[in-house]
Amino acid sequence: MRFDCLIKTVRSEGFFGMYRGAAVNLTLVTPEKAIKLAANDFFRNLLARDGKELTLLKEMLAGCGAGTCQVVVTSPMEMLKIQLQDAGRLATQKAFAEEGLAAIPKRPSALLIATNLLRTQGISGVYKGLGATLLRDVPFSVIYFPLFANLNKLGQKSPRERAPFYHSFLAGCVAGSVAAVAVTPLDVLKTRIQTLQKGIGEETYNGILDCARKTWRNEGPSAFMKGAGCRALVIAPLFGIAQVVYFIGIGEYILGYFN
Repeated sequence: MRFDCLIKTVRSEGFFGMYRGAAVNLTLVTPEKAIKLAANDFFRNLLARDGKELTLLKEMLAGCGAGTCQVVVTSPMEMLKIQLQDAGRLATQKAFAEEGLAAIPKRPSALLIATNLLRTQGISGVYKGLGATLLRDVPFSVIYFPLFANLNKLGQKSPRERAPFYHSFLAGCVAGSVAAVAVTPLDVLKTRIQTLQKGIGEETYNGILDCARKTWRNEGPSAFMKGAGCRALVIAPLFGIAQVVYFIGIGEYILGYFN
């Protein structure tokens, strides 16, 4: 399935069609991960004021807080990224229906999409699908952060020592892939709700429950796990690298040159 998607994307949009939406990711993924990781640490410290080791429940509560905070950046980032990635598919459909591939129209930029949304729908347009994003990101963080913390402890020789960077990387990869697969059904719903322009014969949705009901009715339960493998392949190294950079203090080291 993923190779068929790859071949068709390259054939219709060229090699760089696979990188559509990359600019939005490059711009917003750094503050998103910074908020997520810093918020988790903040809530963990807040819940550990008695000096005792955090229980699993408190670790999950800290992850819940981190997931809630990050959607300030995640929701508009996902909204714009989805429109850009879907623009090529819609343009190709339109070209086939009208005049053939030679007539594919110019695809919009992230700035144009954001400007149109703000002008026509206000700030709520950029945050369309906020509820679905929360429904995905909060459970993701509730699973990811406690799992990473406990896997990372296995590499610590003593409670006061840090685990080797490669162990933190592997812990981030494993925790990220497990959490990504676990919340894939919620990601499927979020993506479908945030897709503004529908293709030929595609369903429109009126909220999360309506989207879930129509997806189950039209495609069956397997539709909720579409893209699970690809998500795991992307999220695993993303969180492995982000966790290592954050955990071993590379950010603080760089900032030291500016003080």
